[in-house]
Amino acid sequence: MTVHNLYIFDRCGTCLHYSEWNRKKQAGISKDEECKLMYGMLFSIRSFVGKMSPVDMKDGFLSFQTSRYKLHYYETPTGVKVVMNTDLGVPNCRDILHQIYSTLFVELVVRNPLCDPSAPLQSELFSSRLDAFIRALPFFSPRAG
Repeated sequence: MTVHNLYIFDRCGTCLHYSEWNRKKQAGISKDEECKLMYGMLFSIRSFVGKMSPVDMKDGFLSFQTSRYKLHYYETPTGVKVVMNTDLGVPNCRDILHQIYSTLFVELVVRNPLCDPSAPLQSELFSSRLDAFIRALPFFSPRAG
């Protein structure tokens, strides 16, 4: 099992951070275009799920999977969206995405007066701590195929 990549978007759709670990295939487009496509897909899926659900969904959209990967989604009350793509064997990551937001993003970005939380992150400390956090996950495997 493994983690492929992770996106963090603000409430307006700006990609604040992107990291990848075990991604085998590139999209063939720029990272900026890929981030726009990912955000557009998330926007559409959230809207679809909200309209089609037969009951009021308190948590909303949490994840979806294809035959190749699983997308895990967490949205904060302030509209920050954390998205992680993993392989199919990884269980629900809602708590992990919440930890990334609360212990890394809030502590190292939001509470840092030198960081603008609405601009793409330039924090090496955040990047290195995120990398260490992901690599320490029980399902992270650096050589997963």
